[in-house]
Amino acid sequence: MENITKILFDLFLMYACAKGMGELFERLKQPQVIGEIIAGILLGPYLLNIVPLTEFYKVLAEIGVIILLFTIGLQTKVDEMIKVGGTALVVAVLGVAFPFVFGYLYTLIIAHQTIEAMFIGAAMVATSVGITARVLADLKILDSQVAKVILGAAVIDDVIALIVLAVVTGLGKGALSYVKIGLVLLEAVGFILFLIIISKRVLPYFAPKALNLFKMQNAPFVLAILLCLGLSFVASYIDLAAIVGAFMAGMVLAELNLEFRLSLKAESLYDFLVPFFFVVMGMQVDLSVFTHLNIIGAALILTLFAILGKLLGCGLGALPLGWRSATLVGVGMVPRGEVGMIIASLGLSMGAISGDLYSVVIFMVVATTLLAPLILRRMIIKSPQLEKGKNLNG
Repeated sequence: MENITKILFDLFLMYACAKGMGELFERLKQPQVIGEIIAGILLGPYLLNIVPLTEFYKVLAEIGVIILLFTIGLQTKVDEMIKVGGTALVVAVLGVAFPFVFGYLYTLIIAHQTIEAMFIGAAMVATSVGITARVLADLKILDSQVAKVILGAAVIDDVIALIVLAVVTGLGKGALSYVKIGLVLLEAVGFILFLIIISKRVLPYFAPKALNLFKMQNAPFVLAILLCLGLSFVASYIDLAAIVGAFMAGMVLAELNLEFRLSLKAESLYDFLVPFFFVVMGMQVDLSVFTHLNIIGAALILTLFAILGKLLGCGLGALPLGWRSATLVGVGMVPRGEVGMIIASLGLSMGAISGDLYSVVIFMVVATTLLAPLILRRMIIKSPQLEKGKNLNG
């Protein structure tokens, strides 16, 4: 009884603090997500230590980001994604190549081993789509071409990041498996193509008939949540990120979204669960990292390379949209979020990177996560011509 009471009180504090800080930042004309992350920093074990960082809260955060990407997917139709598919692919590939090379070369220059350089490069490649997606959703521009390119590139980015991770993990263990790399690629591509075919060829014809078989209230939304959780499980099972499955589930159902008001019904779920993801992200930020003067310089330089890598790589890939849109895409792909932390933690646990380098990566992750939404919001607000299906030329 005492345990459940403590958990409920912790949840109350986390949610109240997230919403309070979100409201404060909204009044300051800044992204709410920054306030929610700062709420986590304040409550977490590395500052006030009011709420413990337990496995339960990490799972709750994972559910929150799954719901976030699912609701984003509901507003992202397959046809619209296919239209920007070529651009998104180029953006993703260049957005992985540039940061990896920058991180790899810089780590070698500061006299670290090759395997350490590989892990640092890997930690710099993956975009945390949850951060950018939240900003795009809050500003109500998910229908814009820029948003479609960012979301499409982020999904492809995640697949490429998994392949890079498979390579560096294999090198770290001294046993690189090309078979495993090939399987990851085939599973990822097969999974995404299968779902696109289902959404285009099967769902429009069979969904209305299937729904007539159910008498329960809100049957369409219940089945939508089941599909979201099911595809999240499948994605996780085949070593993809669960959020890829959630996003694809939403995209599969996007054609039915208006008819069954799925986004409207998901709003309450979104408002309740999503803030926990950003609070828990904040709770994992160890502020003591920023007190080690001997690594601050390295951390600042690596952060600069992390930002430039995405701006240059993704920006070059998006240049056909115009330089302003290309810059927006580059900034939108900057946040590293939890992905960089996971890769760095894996390298540390394997003994592949040192504690100092781990701290440098954490600094980079925190800086890109906090800076990108601020810059992205300011750029979008100053671009009133950003409308559905349009880009910012000139």
